[in-house]
Amino acid sequence: MTILVLGKGKTGTLVAEVARERGHGVRAYDINENQHASALTAPNLAGIDVVIDFTTPEAAVENIRATLALGRRIVVGTTGWYGRLAEMRELAQRRGGALLYGTNFSIGVQKMFRLTAELAQLDGYQFSVSETHHTSKVDAPSGTALTLKEILLAVKPGIEVPVESHRIGDAKGEHIVTARSEYDVIELRHDAHSRRGFAIGAVRGAEWLQNKSGAWEFREIFEQL
Repeated sequence: MTILVLGKGKTGTLVAEVARERGHGVRAYDINENQHASALTAPNLAGIDVVIDFTTPEAAVENIRATLALGRRIVVGTTGWYGRLAEMRELAQRRGGALLYGTNFSIGVQKMFRLTAELAQLDGYQFSVSETHHTSKVDAPSGTALTLKEILLAVKPGIEVPVESHRIGDAKGEHIVTARSEYDVIELRHDAHSRRGFAIGAVRGAEWLQNKSGAWEFREIFEQL
């Protein structure tokens, strides 16, 4: 298949590299080559099977809209745009396009999501979330940290779940869920040593999305990969 990667930052560049390693044709645009989704035209997308977006929240909304309006398929690893999610899901359904989005495309993090749901079932504990990323990450808290909080609240509605965010150097991404009781402390921790885990998940997601129409969160489908 042929993949168009939007974003030539650290993660986007790695996504393109992984896609080539997996035998796919790759094209890539940086933000200057695709201002306001100007490059996402019908002729430019004619030979593209799936678009993968790792840009910024503002650019992602424009890219998603332009791609789905043409009935094409897009995987979105960018976070911070979920206030427009309902609109984008509706557009995918209406135009016959396909949208796969997620706060984190790492398979390890997906397993952490499942374990967090189990941990949240404990009684007598107070829960908190901590996340650390590189200094250039735009959104804080991270989308992954917010997902972890959402999972805890889904099991125990109404509890307080404080979230701490840290921005340090070139940190790849660390997330910690803490459950603290009067008697002990339990921690779930995922520490990314490389962005490659995110890139592999995004490319595998693109492979899954080929020939599909609709909208899915990565958490719904990762076990099918």
